[in-house]
Amino acid sequence: MPIYEYECTNCEHQMEAIQKFSDKPLKLCPACAENTLEKRVSAPSFRLSGTGWYETDFKPNKKKVASKKEASNNANSCSTDGDFNVA
Repeated sequence: MPIYEYECTNCEHQMEAIQKFSDKPLKLCPACAENTLEKRVSAPSFRLSGTGWYETDFKPNKKKVASKKEASNNANSCSTDGDFNVA
């Protein structure tokens, strides 16, 4: 959902509001209770929330499978006789 910035032309109060694209612009200022809020022109920002897909949802899992196999192979090949080589 986009985050819009608003400014009151009466008291210069500034605020942000998370709204749907289809929502009507806010008019009532919470600071002075006048219908003088206007949208400001600013850099776009948005928030991803809820369920849905993300970039990582469609990537192949080959790396995950390979790293799990390597980890289990390394765990099985560890020496248990107490001799460790430190470099």
